[in-house]
Amino acid sequence: MPKPSHDMMNFQADRIERVLASHRVPVRVHSGTVMPRWIRFLLTPALGAKVASVRNLSEELALALGAEDVRVAREGESIAVEVPRTDPEPVLLSDLLRTVAAIPPVTACLGLTDDGRPLLLRLPSPDVAHVLIAGATGSGKTELMRSLVLSLALRNRQSKLQFALIDPKSRGFLPLGGLPHLIAGIASDPAAALNLLERLLVEMERRDRENVSSPRIVIVIDELLDLLATGGKPVELALTRLAQRGREAGLHLVAGAQKPSAAVLGSMLKANFPVRLIGRVGSAEDARVAAGVAGTNAERLLGRGDFMLVAAGHTVRFQAAWIPAAAWPALLAGVV
Repeated sequence: MPKPSHDMMNFQADRIERVLASHRVPVRVHSGTVMPRWIRFLLTPALGAKVASVRNLSEELALALGAEDVRVAREGESIAVEVPRTDPEPVLLSDLLRTVAAIPPVTACLGLTDDGRPLLLRLPSPDVAHVLIAGATGSGKTELMRSLVLSLALRNRQSKLQFALIDPKSRGFLPLGGLPHLIAGIASDPAAALNLLERLLVEMERRDRENVSSPRIVIVIDELLDLLATGGKPVELALTRLAQRGREAGLHLVAGAQKPSAAVLGSMLKANFPVRLIGRVGSAEDARVAAGVAGTNAERLLGRGDFMLVAAGHTVRFQAAWIPAAAWPALLAGVV
């Protein structure tokens, strides 16, 4: 698919400058970068111009550019204006991994940030440990979880990293069922899930006694709310213990949920996910609950892999890595 032409980008840059000038916010567009989902323009504001002034004109900019939405953010001494492409491209996991020469152990490749860099997430980091992935239907939540797991499997041997997969709907993790890293078959019903979680608790306690943390075990759960609804209190208690004590024993939770409210998850479980990966959600309130902080604007994400990472007070927007159906055989053949 051809990328936007220089003429189109010059036209959009001129429009941005004219719209802002008409509202007495003089700027100069000094660069434009084509991203998979966006065209990203960097603006140099006149002395005294405020980012808030440009942000408040996002609707006028979107109207002038014929776009559904325009995102405005500060970037150093510049202002970034991001315009959705009419011909978005996916970020293929296979292509992305080829651009990263060295990935640290137990580090997932999540996608491409809005400034064009691969986004890596090192699970053993003290600031990570456990990850909550939230997003409504169509956000790309399950696809991101699959890419996270496969990126880990492609760069870490099973002697160093293992997986426990729980999939209540019995379809999200089907392509991952043949991974050699699995410590058991994919658990798809409450009894199997509880059995697997109790087995992991025993392993965690053994590791605590022996002061070991290897191999790392990543417990990946799709549709966490379904699991809690069907598994009840025993499942919630097991997950809470793993979230509270698992990191030092080398156990990490990666859980996906559509609306991860504290009322459903339990406050102790929800509090132990320091990293949130948020896709499109239905409202500003859903965005606040999913991210744990207000003002992320996750309700304005575009869906289909448009995500933001929220951790330690920082927010990073990224396009999630994707695995097309035709690419699975070749990628699985490369698993170490």
